[in-house]
Amino acid sequence: MAAPGRHVGHYIQRNGRFLLCNIEQVLGHRSFGWTPAVRQQAAEVNQELPESIVIPKKKTWSKEAVLEALSSTVGRDPTACPYMFQDDPFLTPRTSTEFRMFALSQESGRDAAKFFINSNPKFFTKDFAEPHIPCLMPKTVSLVLEEVSEEALKERINLRKVSAAVDMYDQLLQAGTAVSMETTHGLLDLICFYCDKDPAEEEEPQREDTDSDEPKPKGRIHRASDFIKLTWKENNNAERIFNLLPERDTRCYSALIRGMVKYRAPAKAYSMYTDMLNNRVTGDVHIFNTLISSVVHLRVNYEARWELVTELLYQMNQQKIRPNILTFNSVLQTLRRCGPIGKSLSLQTVSEMKALGIAPSLATYEHILCLFHKPVAQKQYGADILQEIVSELEGTSLTCQDPNDVLFFATAMRVCVDTKELELGYKVHSLTEFGENYKLQGVPYQRSTYYGRFFNLLCMMEHVDAVLKWYRRLIPSLFYPNVQGMMDLLQCLDTDNRLDLLPDIWKDIKTVGHENKSEVVEEVLQLMAREKHSPEVQESFATCALDVKNEFEVKRLLQWSNLSLSNVTIVLLRANKTQMAWEMLELFKSYNRVPSKEVLDAFLTVCHSDGTPQKAVELVQAAAALCLLQTPTLATRTLAEFDLTEEQRAILTELEAAGEPSD
Repeated sequence: MAAPGRHVGHYIQRNGRFLLCNIEQVLGHRSFGWTPAVRQQAAEVNQELPESIVIPKKKTWSKEAVLEALSSTVGRDPTACPYMFQDDPFLTPRTSTEFRMFALSQESGRDAAKFFINSNPKFFTKDFAEPHIPCLMPKTVSLVLEEVSEEALKERINLRKVSAAVDMYDQLLQAGTAVSMETTHGLLDLICFYCDKDPAEEEEPQREDTDSDEPKPKGRIHRASDFIKLTWKENNNAERIFNLLPERDTRCYSALIRGMVKYRAPAKAYSMYTDMLNNRVTGDVHIFNTLISSVVHLRVNYEARWELVTELLYQMNQQKIRPNILTFNSVLQTLRRCGPIGKSLSLQTVSEMKALGIAPSLATYEHILCLFHKPVAQKQYGADILQEIVSELEGTSLTCQDPNDVLFFATAMRVCVDTKELELGYKVHSLTEFGENYKLQGVPYQRSTYYGRFFNLLCMMEHVDAVLKWYRRLIPSLFYPNVQGMMDLLQCLDTDNRLDLLPDIWKDIKTVGHENKSEVVEEVLQLMAREKHSPEVQESFATCALDVKNEFEVKRLLQWSNLSLSNVTIVLLRANKTQMAWEMLELFKSYNRVPSKEVLDAFLTVCHSDGTPQKAVELVQAAAALCLLQTPTLATRTLAEFDLTEEQRAILTELEAAGEPSD
């Protein structure tokens, strides 16, 4: 009975405070028989209990909630290739060139599939996606309405059929049908955006011309037509329709002015703006933003450019048009091409932004950095300005407000590299990793530029262990190093005396496709042959050197030079691979290359340590056959250091006398 009684007592002691609290809640004010100590204990227990949880009757979740929750649990794998290539392991790029080629291949296949789906929509009517994904369904690309009506005109505008829309508009005018101003605005926007040309079908695959019998060039041939861009033509359909309008409002002027500036007719755009003012039509912010961005093409003198910008801003104020972030970014972009006056005026522009309560975007900061940072200047103000910018943006989720926002991170990292500010570079990189700020790094080329500069900064200023940690973290999941990036890494290994890692780095060089770059291969061989290391390291160097030799001999990606042959030979000699080194000496003859003095001395030293005087004599004879100036010196050293037979001494004495210069 003792054991059950002990369990009962333990249970009462454990749950006594809970029962006491419940009794207090039930009895409330009925406190008879309770001592003050008991009441105080009950109050303490009541305070310790957590607050009651209210369960809602219904919780509404978005359709993407499950996907968002799953996405939050997945991180980036630094050893994996970019996500877009994971569906097909064969399309795993090794270099930036392959990345571009494979990405374009995927995009081409995707466009071909879209073209097939949109051309045959009747075969793709079922929607299996939940939630609905509009981009996976066929788009209406063919005209349905054929009668002459405003609805048919709207259909052609929505389908971006420029020529068909203009023809329909002309037919409506000939029939005496009035077109609403809203539809006219859409038509002018369409014509001005595409410069009165039908846009190319984005999803239409390119067809090869199989009828032509002319041979196609293997490489890419650039023609003059490749560099010719569309320009605004005089009296095109946009101007014709504009002149036919009985009333022209701000939207009509805005469409033409923006189209003229886009297609390199800024003078005509400014003339159109003057005509708008003469007709007492108020502009909009888009007109002024476009005109400010074209000031550099309207004025040549720095002061004249700023005067025109000031005049446009004054007219905005007169017309009570509030500027936006794009207005000030256009002003700063113009100031970048205003010479020395740009710096002081840019500070006034930023102060005006703050006065209006407009927060700067990344493009604003990028313009400021470009204005104040000059790599060749003695005083570097860019680092101080960037430090203030990063401190202000730290811990902020950024959004794109200007097309030039994507240029900020690459420019900021260039400032860090030029000023050698490692800590500032780390802060800039941490800003890109916060939230989804990495999306503002731009297209793959801009992203590769950013990471290349960041890696260059690490190689210059960071310890080799930290460099290697970032090297494994960034490559190949985020970018592919170019030749300069690999050269920076090799220089970092040399600076911190970690040349034992060269064989591993050589494997990575082959992985990223730089084994055919002569400067990289020469640098690897030079670092391996410069100093003598431990036997284990020398053995790994010899294996690496033989792999490099395979690139020369089997794959024939490179051509042997005196330096590369000499370095491979020295590495093999230090690893006691004498026979392979003698084979390298034969390559000097095959490729008409001359071995250096260091190679000959190393051969002679190995012959002396191995006790092979016959090899030493053959070495002197090979040097004499190549007519080397070191032949007498080698013969003299061989006579002094080796135990030779009379025949060998006679041969060396003759070679020594033959190589001496005659009086």
